[in-house]
Amino acid sequence: MARRQLTPQDWSIAALRAMARGGVAAVSVNALAGELGATRGSFYWHFKHRDALLTAALEMWEQQHTAALIAELGDITDPLRRLAALFTTALGEEDIAGLEPAIVAHADHPAVAPVLRRVTERRIAYLTDLYTDLGMASALARRQAVTTYAAYLGWVELRRSAVGVVPEVAATGAVATAALEHLIASLARSATPDADPE
Repeated sequence: MARRQLTPQDWSIAALRAMARGGVAAVSVNALAGELGATRGSFYWHFKHRDALLTAALEMWEQQHTAALIAELGDITDPLRRLAALFTTALGEEDIAGLEPAIVAHADHPAVAPVLRRVTERRIAYLTDLYTDLGMASALARRQAVTTYAAYLGWVELRRSAVGVVPEVAATGAVATAALEHLIASLARSATPDADPE
């Protein structure tokens, strides 16, 4: 039986999985080829070098976990429902466990830095718009967006590093569901115009 020809997406997903396991250094052409049951030639058919793969993988992450999610949420007109859907999705089950903290941990890497900057800017701008839609003044909406994004990053880092100690941050389970509902309610409460006057 003929082996399926690998696509750039196959290599990119494998690179993201490796990054989640061991950071940027774990993205090795030889290791990924072995994992995919492929040759180095298959890799070089799609990519000039390892950094091209890193860039493609990170851009895939950017598209799927920021641009596509924002587009999907665009159909929800009620901003409170949009906030709840955003956090339910963003803090739900992960496609690749631990990926986001691994990316953030390499923020100064030349391949990671520009993508992470774009993602951070876009996510904070989206959250700012969302809080503005909830009735906050623009300066307060920006501060709330930064606070909310920091809570998100802390949540995913705790999930990666301390889920045994903090089961509330797990992706599934009754305790995690209750904690996520509490987080969303807290973020929504802070978004009411009289909750935190300027």
